[in-house]
Amino acid sequence: MPEAATLTPAQIVAELDKHIVGQAQAKRAVAIALRNRWRRRQVEGPMRAEITPKNILMIGPTGVGKTEIARRLARLAQAPFIKVEATKFTEVGYVGRDVDTIIRDLVETAIKQVRERAMVEVQARALDAAEERVLDVLVPPARPASPAAAFPFFGGAAEPPAPAQPASPAESAARQKLRKRLREGELDSREIEIEVTMAAPQVMPLGMGAGGQQGLDDISQQLQSLFSQMPGRRTARKMTVAEAMRTLAQEEAARLVNEEEVRARAIEAAEQSGIVFIDEIDKVASRGEHQGADVSRQGVQRDLLPLIEGTAVNTRYGVVRTDHILFIASGAFHLSQPSDLIPELQGRLPIRVEMQALTPDDFVRILGDTDASLVRQYQSLLATESVTLDFTAEGVRRLADIAFEVNERTENIGARRLHTVMERLLEQVSFDADARAGHTVIIDAAFVDARLAEVARSDDLARYIL
Repeated sequence: MPEAATLTPAQIVAELDKHIVGQAQAKRAVAIALRNRWRRRQVEGPMRAEITPKNILMIGPTGVGKTEIARRLARLAQAPFIKVEATKFTEVGYVGRDVDTIIRDLVETAIKQVRERAMVEVQARALDAAEERVLDVLVPPARPASPAAAFPFFGGAAEPPAPAQPASPAESAARQKLRKRLREGELDSREIEIEVTMAAPQVMPLGMGAGGQQGLDDISQQLQSLFSQMPGRRTARKMTVAEAMRTLAQEEAARLVNEEEVRARAIEAAEQSGIVFIDEIDKVASRGEHQGADVSRQGVQRDLLPLIEGTAVNTRYGVVRTDHILFIASGAFHLSQPSDLIPELQGRLPIRVEMQALTPDDFVRILGDTDASLVRQYQSLLATESVTLDFTAEGVRRLADIAFEVNERTENIGARRLHTVMERLLEQVSFDADARAGHTVIIDAAFVDARLAEVARSDDLARYIL
């Protein structure tokens, strides 16, 4: 597969098809949006700054793939991604979260991604440094003994510790022998005592449960920034050599990473490649006359508007511009219409995509055709206990039909119904898996009907069990 940055729209859709069934229109829309980012980076001069992303509004029932499309797109682009629910935010001054926390959380995600990539880049050097520290414990380097340095209180001058002396041939041979054994894993179970750096304490957001006011969020960020800058306290811990190598490699990698560079790259990634998915946008759409809660709903929309239009948000890592962040909003719009959103917000979500309800044929494909389908997931789980699941085509079709029928007669939750139905179908097999080791369980239409048909026929049972 080509690099994510150079994927064409057709290649992006092909990658999404591996995980998501149907919804061709939505896939085309997000593929074009992602490709337009690459195109914008090829534009020279001031025109580049003038080209802004065309934000997307997905309209469709729950469980048809809206969130999954956005999540897979971000993973494909290796871009900072965050999903938020519009109902968690209220107008400034009301009890609730400030919408600026969306961008702060996006930057935190970007920091984590960039730091992980930077640590991968220095992994080889970190492993070498960790290996030397473990060998120093196994074969302590010789240091000169100086009475004056050892006892400064008795007239000796307090001198800094002398550097380790060159190892003697015998010490060097012993160190190389242990290095070979260490790399071959022969010392993994040996217990040693090493010094590790304790992580800085985490500060819980002060706004939690108290309205999430801007001032309290700022204080939390400042306290966390202060703690992160304090030198970590070192403490001695006993662990096996294998654990010590992992711990020390991570510590050395963190030491080798340039935090200032990480912050600069993360802010750039959030600004230029960030994707924000705002779910349940229909829940903040005003319906009818604007009274009561509708006033706050309009307030949330007006607070979201500057973020989507382009503004500057202060974070503890610096100021972040939102002009080129891609916003994807979604909602079922059962009780409201996209036209119920304020006109300014509608104008900032110019691309509208109608998501199609899933059919029984779609359910069949979801169960067996995607790369990480439910059938393959359960087969992999039970294979760990030597139980083989053999799904016949008739069994998969019957399973899909039952899930579709339950959705039609009760609440339509889309593909999520398949998780409930599959769990109910294989409950007994999973419970008795240890007793079925070495056996093959054939999941055909008769097997499905024996376990699900009665429950599916009863509206009351289907409502509370499936």
